Amino acid sequence: MDSDSYPAIVDGRVVWIVDGYTTSSNYPYSRAESFTQAVTDASAANPFARNSINYIRNSVKATVDAYDGKVTLYAWDDKDPILQSWAKIFPDTLKPVSEMSGDLMAHVRYPTDLFKVQRSILGTYHVSDPGSFYSQEDAWMTPNDPVSGVTGALQPPYYLTMQVPGTNAPAYSLYTTYIPKSTGEASRNVLKGYLVADSDAGSVDGKISSEYGKLRLLNLPESTILPGPGQVQNAFSTDAEVSRLLNILRQGSTRVLNGNLLTLPVGGGLLYVQPVYIQSTGETSYPLLKKVLVAFGDKIAFEDTLDQALDTLFGGNSGADAGDGIPSLNPTTPVTPVVPGAPSAGTNAALQQALQQARAAISARESALASGDWAAYGKADAALKAALEAAIAASN
Repeated sequence: MDSDSYPAIVDGRVVWIVDGYTTSSNYPYSRAESFTQAVTDASAANPFARNSINYIRNSVKATVDAYDGKVTLYAWDDKDPILQSWAKIFPDTLKPVSEMSGDLMAHVRYPTDLFKVQRSILGTYHVSDPGSFYSQEDAWMTPNDPVSGVTGALQPPYYLTMQVPGTNAPAYSLYTTYIPKSTGEASRNVLKGYLVADSDAGSVDGKISSEYGKLRLLNLPESTILPGPGQVQNAFSTDAEVSRLLNILRQGSTRVLNGNLLTLPVGGGLLYVQPVYIQSTGETSYPLLKKVLVAFGDKIAFEDTLDQALDTLFGGNSGADAGDGIPSLNPTTPVTPVVPGAPSAGTNAALQQALQQARAAISARESALASGDWAAYGKADAALKAALEAAIAASN
């Protein structure tokens, strides 16, 4: 079984979806790999124990009803000879994929552990030159997770909806990155490859999307040097302005938590995005998104929202519609200068009231942050948003 089962609401009921594998260590002319070593990373420190295998298929998708525990097995890969043998022995155990509802199909995703095994093997077998293969001069490996705090823990793959270069539309995907396979002084934390698996099975009753499970490998050219996750995390940590702002956030009883460092193909390059959370030390506290770090090339931005960070990084409007833009004036419309201290033509009672409410909300939010009261912080933040919306409406 896959170590990463997940819940979903299917046909009005909560079910757990589990990926089942058929494996063997006796497939002819196939190199054996340690399953446990391949799937162990920062997200799965203690996976199910497995011996070395040289054959693996995601043959079964299982659902477990969260209320009554009913288990349903679907023959996901009916061409698997091992599964076919099991089906002959236990003919009433498996249901065909044709009986899967579109609602269930929409929640099925590409299995994590299978992808980890594939990325481990592909790190060696992506080359086509025999000399390069045997010398291992162009071998790749998965980078260590820069935020887990566990030495040697590999960065896990992440599910994202993104548009991969060479495709026509965004798709729900599972991705991982590669760096050169080297250790010691010869090690380099630079990106060499980017592997993506299409994880969208579609939403049609009994029919699997033709794109599901397709692997796409972006092989970065030797002439292009892009920093790997470790280098980017180090750049974030050593940036003077980022360090100053993080020290401010750490004041009092507040902890700063770094989220997953994500890598996205954007505009012919790779964009790094990392959310930053704050959390008080109270027993009932929970992480609250506070900042977003982004990096593209050698540029870094650290802002309150992703849209603001992209605007800072690329200069101007990033194109993301997050409602933080400032309406521009029509250049043909004359603007009347406002005398300092004098009421402008747009000043009215509703606007003044909204601005007063905004100032009060800002004060309440700062007080809540200082005391680590995140419930009050959330209420004050919502009040500030409402006040600003009221001010915008009153000024129109």
